[in-house]
Amino acid sequence: MLLERLSTVRHRSIEVGNVERMATDSEALALAAQHRQFGRFDLAERVYEQILTASPRHPVATHYAGLVAFELGREQSAIELLERSIALNPLEPIFHGNLGVILYRQGKPDAAIASYQRALQIQPDFADAHNNLGNALRSQGRLSEAAASYRRALRINPNNPAAHNNLGVVLFEENQPEEAVACYRSALQINPNYADAHNNLGNVSRSQGRLEESEAIYRRALRFNPGYAEAHNNLGNALRLQGKLEEARRCCERALELNPDYVAAHFNLGNVFKSQGKLSEAVACYRRTLEFDPDYAAAHSNLGNALWSQGKLEEAVVCCRRALELNPDESGAHLNLGNALKHQGKLSEAVASYERALELNPEFFDAHSSLLMTRQNVAGVSLEELFEAHSDFERRYAAPLRADWKPHDIVRDPDRPLRLGFLSPDFGRHPVGYFLIRVLENLERREAQTNCYSDGTNRDELTARFQTAAANWQETVGWSDERLAQQIRDDKIDILFDMAGHTARNRLLVFARKPAPIQITWLGYEGTTGLTAMDYILADHHEIPAQSEKFYCEKVLRMRDGYVCYDPPAYAPPVSGLPAEEDRLVTFGSFNNPAKITDQVIEVWGKILARAPLSRLVLKYKGMSDSSIAGRFAEMLSGHGVDSRRVEFHERSPHAEALKEYHLIDLALDPFPFSGGATTCEALWMGVPVITCPGETFASRHSLSYLSNVGLTETVARDLSDYVELAVGLANDLPRLAKWRAELRERMARSPLCDGARFADNLLKILRNVWQEWCNSPHPGSPTPSDSNSRSR
Repeated sequence: MLLERLSTVRHRSIEVGNVERMATDSEALALAAQHRQFGRFDLAERVYEQILTASPRHPVATHYAGLVAFELGREQSAIELLERSIALNPLEPIFHGNLGVILYRQGKPDAAIASYQRALQIQPDFADAHNNLGNALRSQGRLSEAAASYRRALRINPNNPAAHNNLGVVLFEENQPEEAVACYRSALQINPNYADAHNNLGNVSRSQGRLEESEAIYRRALRFNPGYAEAHNNLGNALRLQGKLEEARRCCERALELNPDYVAAHFNLGNVFKSQGKLSEAVACYRRTLEFDPDYAAAHSNLGNALWSQGKLEEAVVCCRRALELNPDESGAHLNLGNALKHQGKLSEAVASYERALELNPEFFDAHSSLLMTRQNVAGVSLEELFEAHSDFERRYAAPLRADWKPHDIVRDPDRPLRLGFLSPDFGRHPVGYFLIRVLENLERREAQTNCYSDGTNRDELTARFQTAAANWQETVGWSDERLAQQIRDDKIDILFDMAGHTARNRLLVFARKPAPIQITWLGYEGTTGLTAMDYILADHHEIPAQSEKFYCEKVLRMRDGYVCYDPPAYAPPVSGLPAEEDRLVTFGSFNNPAKITDQVIEVWGKILARAPLSRLVLKYKGMSDSSIAGRFAEMLSGHGVDSRRVEFHERSPHAEALKEYHLIDLALDPFPFSGGATTCEALWMGVPVITCPGETFASRHSLSYLSNVGLTETVARDLSDYVELAVGLANDLPRLAKWRAELRERMARSPLCDGARFADNLLKILRNVWQEWCNSPHPGSPTPSDSNSRSR
């Protein structure tokens, strides 16, 4: 805040435009001040020059000439003029205060602080100088000193809205949000149109997860100041977190129209594009951010995350490591680094990154889930080890929420229609979508009402099918766990399905709040969640044999056939003839995530290729052509005697094109201990049999379940030696491969694996049983049928 004080001095002649007249100094200074007020800085400067020509030692004119020089961009001249005015009148506190303001705007907080302190030595009750001193101290991270300065300013002038607002900013940064809110509200009582205070109040609401409230507050700030770039940027953030991505994009772009050099807006626009899946645009925004601020650690980290999503893994690792060079304690960068390392197949390094993220931030829920997910890939991992690791998750995050569990206000009628809830970020073209859609489309609405809580932002034609199949569809992106849990409770859901487990964007802490009386985990994850709030896991006898039940915190519900129902994409191309019949060269293939391809997998595949010299291997996945993967896998296979020319690395492609690439593949090789999921089903649908070797973990037994339901157990190996023998034997039995290729699609289509009506019927029987058990067990506070005036049938 620049300060004003006019002095009365003697008359002199001044010229403005072509008019020359006699005026007092006070009139001349008032005229110059008017020019400055309306942005006519060149005219103001001419007036000051007229005064100083006649009186070179005029301290007030010298001072304001310096302020005008600063507005015209002549910073060094401005400083010299202000210092000269102080030399002419060293006891004028406003001169020192304004010098401090300009030094602060130049990014010289130490010099600014010294100027403010000199002003306060002269005039201790100089409220604005106390306020501005607080700003400079805050910029240096000296928050307690800054707060003391703001409080001194308010003791002198309690009606200063800027000081209330600035104190609120410090208190918010000191993690005192309620005290900050009180300060912002005090500022708004004095000045209801104060856009800065509205904006900062919105920041508190957003930080507490009240996104709709923060959106309304930011919009209020913009009503008072439509050109407020920061409020546009912050509104964009609130909209992005709610999944309103197009509106968010427009807000960030508006912020950049107002201020093209606004670093945070470039960064946040990148976040919007990333959420929209527009990776090239996101990368461009993050790079633009770094052009303005090369040391912006979060931008390096998010750039790495976007490059990882593009499959540019080596570059992603470089970016994340750069972020950590700038800020070694940035837990999010450790998480992003872990993700990139995991998809390079460097599991031990990925685990170390996740563990470091948790050391820095023990409450980092996402890092802990990523750690658990990654451990499923580690060779030799046991069910017991996984159970213990997941139990630690329960102790750390979920157990503290048990104290808030409440009785469910649900009518305990064992015969009434069920209200089923399905919570997922993946209602669309995703493995969860492919495995769930036929079930929902076949559930009998007289027996069950389906409620979908959609927590993702991607929308496609499969999403439209889900919206049609669901009796109720609720968008929940950006909702807090508390709000979502309360909505589920208010909807009186009887049985709630978790469709994500510990995968990305999961909502396990919603389930930990026990919003539904019966909660079941299914489809999205590879085994136990670790939550005592999760009552059941839906599986089959292939996925969870009886002897394995003790390693699941949930009770096991077993489907009659398999635990999934597959919906093949309508755009899948026809099955081709067997490729090897044309060139007598057998092509093995795996279209699985490189994170699943461990050193042991490479060793086994190397043995197969060595035993089948007229064969090659095609590996396809996002990032598979990246040198960090292709070079590493080629080198590892070379160590097992496999010529690199026999291995091809194919990059990700649109789904229809990816399915068509199975026309190149004779026999698919399943990784272990994390077998294929939807990837196995896609191979089978394209007529390609899959060699698999199930272990004891849930993740290792997916393909076993699918193959058993299709009736192709001939490709299920007893152990890794048998896995090699099966692959080599089939490579030398082209007639058998050709027969399977010709019949697999029809065989699969007629199997329980694709029978939505059969699956839905069996699922309803199971759900009815668990519902009746719950109704017949004691539940204090829950209404009985006689308590309800009406019920639907």
